[in-house]
Amino acid sequence: MILIVAGVSGSGKSTVGALLARSLSWRFADADDFHSKANIAKMTAGIPLTDEDRVPWLDAMCDWMDAQIAAGRSCVLACSALKRAYRDRMLSGRPSVLMIFLEVDKNVLAQRLAARHGHFFHEQLLQSQLDALEPPAPDERVRVVREAEAPMLTAAKIAALLWPDTKPDGEPDVAQ
Repeated sequence: MILIVAGVSGSGKSTVGALLARSLSWRFADADDFHSKANIAKMTAGIPLTDEDRVPWLDAMCDWMDAQIAAGRSCVLACSALKRAYRDRMLSGRPSVLMIFLEVDKNVLAQRLAARHGHFFHEQLLQSQLDALEPPAPDERVRVVREAEAPMLTAAKIAALLWPDTKPDGEPDVAQ
């Protein structure tokens, strides 16, 4: 199984995804690591990516997921997946891939990005992501989760959503 934890920049997808991966003893990958140097340079300069910029990035993540599926590895991937076309591309033909989309208040996103240092994605790009965002529709194979007070609690919400029938002693331990 591959679990994609999605959301706009600052939503906590990398933090929550890493918590889930660690608690499940699964591999973790961050979509940022699949960007080309040209994409990183654009974002560092404060220039939003276009759909054309994202094609090789999406291809690289899909290739990575296919390799993990072929190897029988369970993984968590943190990725923005802002548009339905991106989500459809990532999920199409991959029944073992699940996607959770984190819903976070815009003011919280702005505060988190303002406090984040050393990352190529600058806070002034947030509005471009919100403008590009196509929230998941009910007919998509995507579950929306509203963030909790802390990343650990958000990870616990996701685990409870994905494994609702798991007995307490068999639940993924996301509190570590």
